[in-house]
Amino acid sequence: MTSGEGGGLHTTSVGTDGPRVAFLHGLFGQGRNWSQVAKAVSGPDGTGARCLLVDLPDHGRSPWSDAFSYEGYADAVAATLEAAAPGERWVVVGHSLGGKVSMVLTLTHPELVASLVVVDIAPKDYGDLDRFRGYIEEMRALPLDALTSRADAEARFDEPDPGVKAFLLQNLRRSGTDWSWQANLELIAEDAARGSGSAIADFPVLQADPWAGPVVWLVGSESGYVRDEDVTTMRGLFPRTRLVTVNGAGHWVHTDSPQVVTETVRRVVRAAADPRS
Repeated sequence: MTSGEGGGLHTTSVGTDGPRVAFLHGLFGQGRNWSQVAKAVSGPDGTGARCLLVDLPDHGRSPWSDAFSYEGYADAVAATLEAAAPGERWVVVGHSLGGKVSMVLTLTHPELVASLVVVDIAPKDYGDLDRFRGYIEEMRALPLDALTSRADAEARFDEPDPGVKAFLLQNLRRSGTDWSWQANLELIAEDAARGSGSAIADFPVLQADPWAGPVVWLVGSESGYVRDEDVTTMRGLFPRTRLVTVNGAGHWVHTDSPQVVTETVRRVVRAAADPRS
């Protein structure tokens, strides 16, 4: 496993041989959130894939932007993939925010994508970021100047779900005695404050043709992010979409059902590598 920057974004590489697979995380996530699946896919029992875990702009160790834009995020990812493997095509896996970025990437840079896996998100306007507003407020309320340790931060952070708390606090970084948020919290908070005008909650209108390549759409049965009426919109953009509902999984499908997600990615990678597909 190696880390570095390509095309301006921070990436982590897993695997040394096989088809190219890029993983794009969700809001407040990092590329490493997909490490378990990437290791399984690239390992001796997997497909031998070469996986790239990408920190999206404003997240992880990647640079911050001045304003949020799905097209801008997609362009940054495209530059990263092109720098990592010039002229090659990728299986792109994207969850939530990363799922929307992966769809925009595929529609605007189709030459880079062999297959697409979209995890629990639809190409639509979700209206607002109200479901994240409490997380944002709690992160902004954490007194960074007063923190003495990570345990102190965990004790002060008022989030009852230990999984959500750990997920959000992965963004907290220490340099000497100084603490800071690695994610561009203020940009995200500013977008959330727009309410129904949130660019993150929306999906852009693109001047692009539908993409005719294969798409697997993984949806958590307990999530609620994807509804029956979204299928028409999805297939209007991606006619070869195959919808797969993962029973018992919520929005973080790859955390709730890692084996199902891993096997799905393996099958997509094998199909992408088969010249007959």
